[in-house]
Amino acid sequence: MDEISKILVIAIPLVLAVTLHEAAHAYVADRKGDSTARLLGRVSLNPIVHIDLFGTILIPFLLFTTTGSIFGYAKPVPVNPSHLYRPKQDMAWVAAAGPGMNLLLAVVSGLLYRGLMGNIDALAGTSNQLVPFLLSMFRYSVTVNLWLMAFNLIPIPPLDGGRVLAGFLPEESARFLMQMEPYGMVLVATLVFLDPFNLIPRILFPIVHGVSGLIFQ
Repeated sequence: MDEISKILVIAIPLVLAVTLHEAAHAYVADRKGDSTARLLGRVSLNPIVHIDLFGTILIPFLLFTTTGSIFGYAKPVPVNPSHLYRPKQDMAWVAAAGPGMNLLLAVVSGLLYRGLMGNIDALAGTSNQLVPFLLSMFRYSVTVNLWLMAFNLIPIPPLDGGRVLAGFLPEESARFLMQMEPYGMVLVATLVFLDPFNLIPRILFPIVHGVSGLIFQ
């Protein structure tokens, strides 16, 4: 594939992954009583309303030009827990919606990949570039969605996993955990960029590899 095709193979699944991740947060928050995201137009499949200049454009571009890989994130969806019907429990559902959407996208992408592979002979007359392009895109979609799911489920707020965990902890323990939120991203960034033991990849890779194996088997 040419360079533009290689970029699209990665960029299309990534944009869909982060867009639908945030749209899922917004949709579930609205269903649970908080209309903040809906009033801001975030219950939408339009990537433009979810794009973050730094996380969706600059970081993926820099990563691709320096490493050949792409990773990024979208603009976080604003949620007002006090507007939710059951703030503690509903916030856990809102948080779980994003990784849940990534899992769904990974499964759908895997089914499309397997369906295309199963009909590869029937598609012999199709454009020589289209089928490899779609196969590569679906396969990358599985990978990027599973990594986003696994990373976001790290139980450190403000990552989704921290908020899901808080929803199941006793009130005092949940309050203590959520007090970490202002420092959570600093802690996560430290673990990601200053991790001499590759702790996060060691934890997340078996999850991604295991679920990916189930999808492609």
